[in-house]
Amino acid sequence: MDRATSVAACAALAICGLAKGASALAAEASASAAAADAPACTATRPSGLSFNRWQEDWSVLALPCVPRKPFDALKYIPLGGDPSTYLSLGANLRERFELNNTPLFGLGSARPDSYVIQRAEVHADARVGQHVQAFFQLEDARPFGKDSVSPVDKNPLDIEQAFVAFVYGVGGGTFKARVGRQEMAFDLQRFVSVRDGPNVRQAFDALWADYEIDKWRFIGYMTQPVQYRDATTFDDVSNRHLTFSGVRVERANTGPGDLSAYWSRYNRDNARFLDASGTEHRDVFDVRYAGKVAPFDWDAETMLQTGHVGKDTIGAWAFGMLGGYTLASMPGTPRIGLQVDGASGDRHPGDGRVGTFNPLFPNGYYFTLAGYTGYSNLIHVKPSITFKVTPKVSLLTALGFQWRATTADAIYGQGSAVVPGTAGKGTRWTGMYAQVRADWLVSANVALALEAVHFQVGDSVRALGAKNADYVGVEAKFGF
Repeated sequence: MDRATSVAACAALAICGLAKGASALAAEASASAAAADAPACTATRPSGLSFNRWQEDWSVLALPCVPRKPFDALKYIPLGGDPSTYLSLGANLRERFELNNTPLFGLGSARPDSYVIQRAEVHADARVGQHVQAFFQLEDARPFGKDSVSPVDKNPLDIEQAFVAFVYGVGGGTFKARVGRQEMAFDLQRFVSVRDGPNVRQAFDALWADYEIDKWRFIGYMTQPVQYRDATTFDDVSNRHLTFSGVRVERANTGPGDLSAYWSRYNRDNARFLDASGTEHRDVFDVRYAGKVAPFDWDAETMLQTGHVGKDTIGAWAFGMLGGYTLASMPGTPRIGLQVDGASGDRHPGDGRVGTFNPLFPNGYYFTLAGYTGYSNLIHVKPSITFKVTPKVSLLTALGFQWRATTADAIYGQGSAVVPGTAGKGTRWTGMYAQVRADWLVSANVALALEAVHFQVGDSVRALGAKNADYVGVEAKFGF
């Protein structure tokens, strides 16, 4: 190739390159313009896993603009052309090491123990359009190395939840219904809860319906709590000897807070109290008001109980109040809290009247995880301070002071466990405890916690043979 030809070829290539570059720039400019004209993607994925997994909505993953994360292929599996029809799969695993050196203050048959409890759950959540949901969840709960195993510790593979839900707009509001095995909880879960503290959560075979309009929500429920068995797999049944049904009303934004009230009938065969036994028919009347006006927050609830156990009439009460003041301008945004609780006991054994409050379905961690404090025959005062060490790490320190409402009745632990030999003996002062708890949200899928409790029993209880008690719990949770 001569010099002239070479120069001409080079010139042609240069012109071609410039033309291609111009074309690419024009394409990029066109794409940028189209992107600028397109509406911004405002959809966001769920920020984390819900306490009730069936309440999660993963339909947002139908939008390509939503950032993807691990496990998303399991969180949204399309079931047709409608983006709101899909299947979502998930799982939870909780491992907790516990050390309890003096259960029931050493007055019961239980001995010092350390062990691991494990709860594994898997679920499938099918959504059919905007109106129908089918939720199915399996649970396997096991203790390892625990000397005294109760129904709340062990439940080999079984159905935790299996229900169908329906949602539809009616008369300017929304009607919702669920039928099947399901978990239900009210408010702070003082008295009606999913019992998340122990190893086996509480479910109900139930019919639930509610109607929501404006600030109002009206609820009705008919349930038989699940009776847990640990002999083999898939052996749990509806408890034919226990029913819990009622109605509830809620109103949001009532002044600076939210107001709720409910009536329920609690029926139980073969009920046993220290001063009565027989069929228990208990009517419960509950009112709660909770809210927040920075820097204050509060939650107050009270319950009255009437009815009868066998031939004896019921007259019982309880209340719980939580309040806090958050110092938002200080490092760690400390919250100074105060908790005050009370529950009646049986003041006059043999008088034909049962005064012992029935805590119904408590959550197992309202006081502490240690299990030393139950919601019967109780006066309880607990100041606390909570710090945000980092945005994902919180630290709670608290002191609890505990009395009996009456010395005629016993001291009770969690699950209405009677501390043996305490009824009618000792003074009202039960003792005091110190609690430290740290929670670390490692990620949206992983959480760690540490809790330690030391309970110092009162002198009159010590005279009965009681001892000081210590509890340590270390917990790890994983979910997707």
